[in-house]
Amino acid sequence: MASDQNSRVAGEAIYFDFDSALLRNDARPELQKVAQEAKRAKAIRIEGNCDERGTTEFNLALGDARARSAATYLERLGVRKNRISTVSYGSERPRVPGHDESAWSQNRRDDFRIQ
Repeated sequence: MASDQNSRVAGEAIYFDFDSALLRNDARPELQKVAQEAKRAKAIRIEGNCDERGTTEFNLALGDARARSAATYLERLGVRKNRISTVSYGSERPRVPGHDESAWSQNRRDDFRIQ
């Protein structure tokens, strides 16, 4: 996918439970909205993120698993696989600074960028 300058955020982020890549029930309606946008777009990038706990390697792997979970769900909703890319940022891009559950819960997420 091209640079972030040529993309826009699709929908809202979806969030994950601690140490999990399983989609929560509250993620499904948001993924349906993202799928509608993605079907009309050239490409979508799913960005997997983690909170600060865990090693760099673990968080990169978990962020990847989270992004792939969302990608699989979007494919089931009709988004073409060749339009979906995933990337893991691990804990490198926190949305909320802090070292407690209120911050961590906002940093365990997938973000979506549409091109």
